Amino acid sequence: MSERKKKGRDISGILILDKPLHISSSRAVQIIKRLYGAKKVGHTGSLDPLASGVLPICLGHATKVSQYLLASDKTYQFTMRLGQTTTTGDVEGEVLAERPVPSINKNDLNLILETFSGKIKQIPPMYSALKHNGRRLYDIARAGQVVPRPAREVTINSLSLLSQSEETLTFEVSCTKGTYVRTLAEDIGKQLGCGAHVTFLRRLKTGPFDLNDAVTIEQLEADKGDLASLDCQLNSLDLALQQYPIINCNDKAVSDLCLGRQIYVDGLENTPIIRLNDPKGNIFGLGKWSEGNYLAPIRIFA
Repeated sequence: MSERKKKGRDISGILILDKPLHISSSRAVQIIKRLYGAKKVGHTGSLDPLASGVLPICLGHATKVSQYLLASDKTYQFTMRLGQTTTTGDVEGEVLAERPVPSINKNDLNLILETFSGKIKQIPPMYSALKHNGRRLYDIARAGQVVPRPAREVTINSLSLLSQSEETLTFEVSCTKGTYVRTLAEDIGKQLGCGAHVTFLRRLKTGPFDLNDAVTIEQLEADKGDLASLDCQLNSLDLALQQYPIINCNDKAVSDLCLGRQIYVDGLENTPIIRLNDPKGNIFGLGKWSEGNYLAPIRIFA
């Protein structure tokens, strides 16, 4: 028997969604799949239901570059409530402890923030999607258990204070993938001696995409049924790969690379990823340097 074909349009592109509060990233993907009638849809790194902002959603062949967007640096704005710690590190959890908030002057705060600059170690929160012995940590946490989590190295590119009140601090942070803003807020709260949790979290940027590129679900719903208008919101998949060098290939090279063959390229630089363009300037895959100035395909999109 032949395999059942997936229903939906065979359409490719990257939609930059301004995910609203109170829905999961998976729910956002379901909404986009329904609106576009697309065969294949996936997101590039989830946002918690209590977080909003930039969520790139890949359709069709663009799902093949989702891992590169997932690996991109992110920028967030977040507000932390001082003097309270919670089970989840945000407002969704139960309050664990309350402590008085000390008077915080900017010089002392800047000294603390300097310790969170560059490469730092974070212990992932129990309420996260990471797995321990095949189980999601949040499932283990909801069962009332705590398991050891090894610290992971992340990089804080920048961390700047935007506003301050008696009980809150609001920051903008640029960081590498895998950074937990909830953990960052908790660790800053520990350094201040009063504890803290996140009350507001908004992703401002992922890789090359920011809120200026984003569209809301309400805007998309307004174009429901108008596929031409919806399709105009899609970005080409090569925009997710702007940081990588390009090699323009002739028809013979395109054919060889699509068949999995290496090709010789004079003066090829040893770079981790190379964009492969066809004679018309359209990206058709990704390659890498191989010993002897050979170009080897690592991902073909069509």
